[in-house]
Amino acid sequence: MLYGRRKSKPLVLAACWLALVALASLLSAQSLTEVRGRLYLDGQLVTIAIKDGRIQSITREQADASTSDLPYVAPGLIDNQVNGYLGVDFVSDSLSVDDVRKATEGLWRAGVTTYLPTLTTNTRERLLRSFGVLAQAVQEPDLARSIPGFHLEGPYISPVDGYRGAHNRAWVRPPDWEEFQALNKAAGGKILQVSLAPEVEGAVDFIRKLAAQGIRVALAHHNGSADQIKTAVDHGARISTHLGNGCANTINRHDNPLWPQLADDRLSASIIADGFHLRPAQIQTFFKVKGLHNLILTSDVISLAGMPPGEYRRHEQTVVVAPEGVVRIPAQNVLAGAAATLDRGIENFMRFTGASLGDTIHLATRNPARFYNFNDRGEIATGKRADLILFTLDQGKLTITRTIVAGEVVYDRPAGSR
Repeated sequence: MLYGRRKSKPLVLAACWLALVALASLLSAQSLTEVRGRLYLDGQLVTIAIKDGRIQSITREQADASTSDLPYVAPGLIDNQVNGYLGVDFVSDSLSVDDVRKATEGLWRAGVTTYLPTLTTNTRERLLRSFGVLAQAVQEPDLARSIPGFHLEGPYISPVDGYRGAHNRAWVRPPDWEEFQALNKAAGGKILQVSLAPEVEGAVDFIRKLAAQGIRVALAHHNGSADQIKTAVDHGARISTHLGNGCANTINRHDNPLWPQLADDRLSASIIADGFHLRPAQIQTFFKVKGLHNLILTSDVISLAGMPPGEYRRHEQTVVVAPEGVVRIPAQNVLAGAAATLDRGIENFMRFTGASLGDTIHLATRNPARFYNFNDRGEIATGKRADLILFTLDQGKLTITRTIVAGEVVYDRPAGSR
């Protein structure tokens, strides 16, 4: 018989404590059998029956004065570009699984039930480590439900000032297939999207290889010509990342990367509607051109979102968060990501365009779900996963009151909170 070393009493107690914490977390998650509210599409009263985390049935009733105080119910929001949140940066030497949980729980409070952690241009070593931590985080079931995969933005972008935006020039480099394979391996094969510049050397072959693996290819931080953009789309590029941004402040009125991307119906577009990245007229135009099916609302929030105004160091650059919420790198006079979550973008989009609540919600739910083939979520329909948000809408202000992931309440707004 083999005898192992007897565990010390402190270690046994620590193990028991961790087990109790895990059990308490599971027990505290409130599983629902039904949700009642006003449907986001038409305000009609609905009761959504839930079984095993999925929508079993939807019963409609006529709303009346007695139900006017009930919250709206809509699919949970899907954000395809989250660089970090609440002080957590997804590209960091100190990133931990606990950090991923902190950011995820913060996003639940903003109504985001699915998101793609986004790693931006950085060193190979830091990207490898960060993807490794994210891959470890999604081994936890509740995090995995909200994180189906990851988004790599850069480092294969334009090195030119303006077009590279807030990305550190020292880390920008040409596409490297061997490096990408190593990154995706560290990520557990879960890189779902790569945003890159179509004009850099080696981009076309790189795009072709990504598309062959079913990875969504996005155009971003680039100054591609009309021909280069068309070639990229011919080989598999299918979306423009934060269209209208990652662009120089001064461009040619005819020959610039915006017109070809708007003109190609094969390209969807994600846009940031925080009120700083795009002006209302730009958002109105993009909406009219791309329409209800080829436009996706994203947040592009960074680690400084939710942090007090002030000066910070991020990715070896000085970043300033202004009191009004805009985030800039003063040295380049460029935006450095966003501080507003996706629910704020929905408010702004409705105000800027006059779009209905239902159409706007679709830009942050149905459209991204269809683009990424998240076939189990993004809509309120029988058989779909019960990812739902309850919210009020008062004079254009959207307030999340409850967030539900796979039939479990992950956030309940405290009574009386502002």
